Amino acid sequence: MAKDEEKHLISRVGWLRAAVLGANDGIVSTASLIIGVAAAHQPQSAILITGVAGLVAGAMSMAAGEFVSVSSQRDTEEAERAKEALELKVAPKAELQELTRIYVERGLDQALAEQVAQQLTERDALEAHMRDELGLTAELEARPVQAAMASAASFTAGAAFPLLLVLLLPISLVAVGVGIGSLVYLAVLGVVGAVAGGAPVLWPTVRVTFWGGIAMAVTAGVGLAVGHVG
Repeated sequence: MAKDEEKHLISRVGWLRAAVLGANDGIVSTASLIIGVAAAHQPQSAILITGVAGLVAGAMSMAAGEFVSVSSQRDTEEAERAKEALELKVAPKAELQELTRIYVERGLDQALAEQVAQQLTERDALEAHMRDELGLTAELEARPVQAAMASAASFTAGAAFPLLLVLLLPISLVAVGVGIGSLVYLAVLGVVGAVAGGAPVLWPTVRVTFWGGIAMAVTAGVGLAVGHVG
């Protein structure tokens, strides 16, 4: 099989996680804000301003949060890489024995494990230890900028849909229309995320839609309560 046909879906895990989280948060948080304000019987202009503010604040928050958290992960990975490189320099024989022991524990006999460990050490000792000792691979390494951009872009894409419904629907239908439309959008998001990640479609779709519906329902209840008090 050709090399380009051997690509696995695990290589998408970094940006896919951030994108799904961002889009889901964008839909749920913005739709919840809109429904809550609409349920409090506010004018369309107030609903729209609230939604836009939620979109901008949410996108910036998602980007900053992802960048900081993934940067922390990257710092840990780099620290582990530096530590492993030092150990290989100071005690190469002990590291070779450690790698051999790992392969024995995974099912190779002693002779074959020693041969594999020796060959991989000669090829790239640090890569072998990062992958087989620590479980760190190029596909899974932290990418802060990629994660931040994916989160901000996907949050904006998710949040834009409820805002569009505010512009298209009469004020009397905003709360119900945004709720129903956002649930459909969440279901689509669940399907897309599952397909992109190579997972079964049903459970991710139900999970995303259910919890999004709960969030919007709670916010609508709060908005109704505040509206009656006002």
